[in-house]
Order: sequence, then structure tokens, then C-alpha cells
Amino acid sequence: MNGQGFRVSPPQDDDASAPAVVVPHETKRMMLTKREPTASRSPAAWLPLVAVCLGYFLVILDVTVVTVAIPAIGAGLRTGLTSLQWVVDGYTLAFAGLLVFCGGLNDRLGGKPVFLAGLAVFTVASACCGLAPSAGVLIGARLAQGVGAAAMVPASLALLHGAYPERGARARALGVWGMVAGIAAGAGPVLGGVLVSAIGWRSVFFVNLPFGVLGFLLTARHVPNAASGRGRAAKVAGAAPVAGWAGLDVPAQVACALCLGGLTGALIEAGGRGWASPVVLGGLALFALSLPAFLLLERRARAPMLPLDLFASRRFSSSAVIGVLLNLGFYGLLFVVPLYFQQVRHLDALTTGLAMLPMALMPMIASPLGGRVAARTGPRPPMACGLVVGGIGLLSWVLVDAGTSYWALVAPLVLTGFGVGFAMPPATTAIMEAAPAELGGAASAVFNAARQTGSAIGVALVGTLVAGGGLVAGLHAEVVVGGLGFLVAAALTL
Repeated sequence: MNGQGFRVSPPQDDDASAPAVVVPHETKRMMLTKREPTASRSPAAWLPLVAVCLGYFLVILDVTVVTVAIPAIGAGLRTGLTSLQWVVDGYTLAFAGLLVFCGGLNDRLGGKPVFLAGLAVFTVASACCGLAPSAGVLIGARLAQGVGAAAMVPASLALLHGAYPERGARARALGVWGMVAGIAAGAGPVLGGVLVSAIGWRSVFFVNLPFGVLGFLLTARHVPNAASGRGRAAKVAGAAPVAGWAGLDVPAQVACALCLGGLTGALIEAGGRGWASPVVLGGLALFALSLPAFLLLERRARAPMLPLDLFASRRFSSSAVIGVLLNLGFYGLLFVVPLYFQQVRHLDALTTGLAMLPMALMPMIASPLGGRVAARTGPRPPMACGLVVGGIGLLSWVLVDAGTSYWALVAPLVLTGFGVGFAMPPATTAIMEAAPAELGGAASAVFNAARQTGSAIGVALVGTLVAGGGLVAGLHAEVVVGGLGFLVAAALTL
């Protein structure tokens, strides 16, 4: 040590002629800290993950928790199947339609204010759902829930990237984030059955309130803000940077919402009105006109919400399609199976939730396993394996009828839940790795928009199929479409 408080390192044995290196204590400490991020091992270091995943859990839970409550909601509000489809799909439609827009907000304004605003809207809307006096009010409140969810999801990934800059800690955090989606989706019907039987259908919305408030407080206190990226998308695209609200590309966002709304609305209304109905044909026409308008507006935008150059990557575009197919099959099944148990087999809500427990438990086992396998092999092998297993599980439901023993249903439930849980974390990793880091918000938005679009289409399609041939026939048709979709997704993965 010299007189200035510096340590003089001796020459290394393999190079005795090398001069002594003078290293300040502080520099050496920082170098060691960078190699060994001890903070990431402390319990407090994982509070940002807890806060973000709490909000994300509520978002995904509310896609599925209402499925078991649907018959009770219909009886309590005296409404039919079409309105009940809108109760489910109103949420996913707003969720999917605004994800790209909110991904752009996240990239421009930073993740924390967008996440907090979304969580506040979601929590207030949940209270409105629980207090809804009619189906129309409930559908409106579900749309508002979807707006809040759309704000939270892209911001959640950006916040995790900012909170865990060290690669290993970030990989573990993203693995937990992906696992939460599978757990929440599978747990929704079980939790819904317990709540409906014990308290009533309104409780499936009121349960969000304490956890929403807790998530807000934890995020406000413990989650560092992800730096905003004003103009980064424009720089990547080679255009002049557009800062703040000026580049939010509202016309393209409106076209995107109309596109998704037209398609989903047509599929929902086709079950009750028929495919020749002016409402259905109008929805299909709106979809056909809005899609090319959206693509044209995005191509001409100075700072597009969805840089179309992302889709030049085969890996990125395939991951987006896989997201659609994954949720189309899984969430379509989650909508129709509770109806099958309650209306065909005459089980109550609690027994229905317990009957779906084998599928609900699988993501808790399969998601962390899929994440660990992906860390060793890359995302493709576990994605393909999970999709094939899930596809077999879905197609197994073709053998089910009104008299099938429950024990014969356990294998399809387990295979479907395991396959989805095993594929989800590597699918999230794949699309995030396929996009540039500066477009992380947009990439997250695309994947989650694809998934929620698949959910909305899957639920809408189920209603149409059930209306056309009865519940069991509709179940069979849905699982054929969903199962084949899983196998196509596996082929795309490979």
C-alpha cells in the first residue's frame, strides 16, 4: 500500500516482467461487486419482482377466474351466452387492442408511471365489476379492466429489466414472470369456484382490491423506474426521434383496435345471429379494412408503435404467431370446460373448480422446469416439447362425452396444463431475445397482444361452435382447432 491509500498489486507469475498495477481500493471494490452481485441475493432485492409479479398475476388471473363464475353471473344478471362471452372477451379485447399503444407509452415515458397508472385503473375497475347492477355495466367495467391490464404488462417486463441488470438475476426474474402467467391462468378456475361457492360471483372481482392496493404500494416504494426511451424506436427505424406524446401514433392505434374489435365481435355475434347477419358481416368488413390501414399507417409513421421491421426476423414473427395459437387453444378450453362440468355434468361451482385442479397445478411444476431447460438448451426445445404435449392433451378431449368418467379426464387436464406451463417461459424468452433491447417494450407488447388476441378469438369461437352444435359438439370442435393449432405452433418453433 502506498501513501495515497492505493494497493500495489504484484506482477503475476505468468508474466514476471509486467509492471506493477496500481488499483484504487474503490475501483477494486466496484470490480468485485460487478463480478459478484451480492445484492441480488438479499431478500430485499427481490421485492421489485414480488411487486411487479403481483400486478401481473392479477392481470392474467382475471382472464380465467370468471370462467367458472359465468353460469352464476348469467343467472344473477339474467343474461344470455352472447353477453357472457362479452364479459370474458371485453377484457381480453381491450387488453389486446391497447397493448401495442401502451408498449409505446412505456418506451417513451418510462415503465413505473405507466405500470402504476395501469394498476390503479385495474383496481378501480375491479370494484366497479363487483358492484355492477347489469350485464352492460359489467361489460363496460371489464373493458376498463382491460385498459389497466394493457398498461401494466409491457411496463412489467421493462421494470424487471431495469431492476435486475445482471444477466443471471434478470434471467431468474423473467423465469418467475413467465411462471406467474401459467400459474395464474390455471389457478383462475379453481379460485373462481371457491369464491363463487363461498361468497358469490361478485367476489371474483372484489378479491383484486387488497392485492391491487398492495401491489401499488410495493411498486411505488421498491421498484426503480425503467428509463424512458423517447425516440429510440425512431432511431432504430432510421427516422428522426419523436419525443413525448407527439409520436404516439394514435391513428394506427385506432385502426389496430378496430381490427381486433371487428374480428372478435363478428365471431361472438355469429353464434346468436348467424354468419349472414349484418352485424357479423359488418364486423368482418371492419376487420378487413382496418388491418391494411393499420399496416399502412405504421409503415409511414415517423415513430411507429409497432416497428414493422421487427417482423422481418423469422424468429420474432414466428414467436408472435405461436403466442396467438397457444392462447387460442388453451383459453378456448378454459371457457368451455367449466360450462361442460356445470351444464352437462351438473356440478356446482366449487366442484367444478376442484375438478379442474389437475390442470391448474401443472403450470406450477412445468413453468420453472421449462425455464431451467430453456436456460441450458435455448428456448426452442422446451417450446416444441410443451406445445406437442399440450396439443395431445387438447385433442384427447375429442373422446369426452356426457357420460365419460372423471378419471378419464385427468390425463387430458394434466397434459394440457403441463404443456402450456412448459412452453410459456421459453416462448416469452424467445420473442424478447429476437428483438433489439431498445424495442423491449414493443416486443413485449407484441407477444402479449398476440396471446390476448388468441384468447379473445378462442372464447369467441367457442361460443359460435357451441351455438351451432350444442355444448359437447362445440367442445369437440374447439379442441380440434386448438390442438391442431398447438401442433402447427410446434412446427413453427422448430
